[in-house]
Amino acid sequence: MTVTSQISVHALGGPTAILEIGGLRLLTDPTFDPPREYVTGPGRVLVKTAPTALAPAEIGPVDAVLLSHDQHRDNLDVSGRDYLGRVPLVLTTASAAGRLGGATRAVPVWEHVDLPRPGGSTLRVTRVPALHGPEGSEPVVGEVAGFVLSGPGTPTVYVSGDNASLDLVPQIAERFAVDVAILFAGAAKTALLGDAYLTLTSAQTAEAARILGASHVVPLHFDSWRHFTEGADALAKAFAQAGLTDRLTLLHPGRHTVLTVATT
Repeated sequence: MTVTSQISVHALGGPTAILEIGGLRLLTDPTFDPPREYVTGPGRVLVKTAPTALAPAEIGPVDAVLLSHDQHRDNLDVSGRDYLGRVPLVLTTASAAGRLGGATRAVPVWEHVDLPRPGGSTLRVTRVPALHGPEGSEPVVGEVAGFVLSGPGTPTVYVSGDNASLDLVPQIAERFAVDVAILFAGAAKTALLGDAYLTLTSAQTAEAARILGASHVVPLHFDSWRHFTEGADALAKAFAQAGLTDRLTLLHPGRHTVLTVATT
């Protein structure tokens, strides 16, 4: 007997998306500021190049925010930080929870939080490891979280956060049969780390999809900011070269998709 389950993904730009799964609405990494520059250090400027597709007032109720980290404006900007004060729960890292307070809740790696769903069941949110750059860059880039969503009658969904390490992906694949991979891509760079990438390149995004065995892949975090070095065209080319085009769903800001997963 074949059973189907669904997730809706509404991309808003950069890392921000509305996920609807199991009767719940989740938001990833809130970034709502208009296009602007952020001075991040001597000679370093982070530039947002496009507006977010929806304003906070247009999002509607959410059950929780999945916050990969708070230390970079392209994952939590000024308006996004204000938005966190209006949501019931924010799941994130211990360092982010310590800085933000309020409704934030730290989730240790491989531990989980069960969110109540309509009808009495739960959606399990498990924190999984992420590395925001090469090995040894943690003192510069800080702590980052990825998440896996799972529950009865729902697809198993991996939200990578700003993970740049393919070495961590097999650890997730060993523990979860991932149906949908929401992968932060863009091959982001900063002068602080030279030629190293802070997020997955397009080729690495395709390789992560292969390792995970996910039937659906939705990249986020490859548009709307100047420090991304690879965009939609590079992702499409990389997945074509890997023979994985049929798994790829590219969403530009404001676009959404409903993904249906069939299991037996």
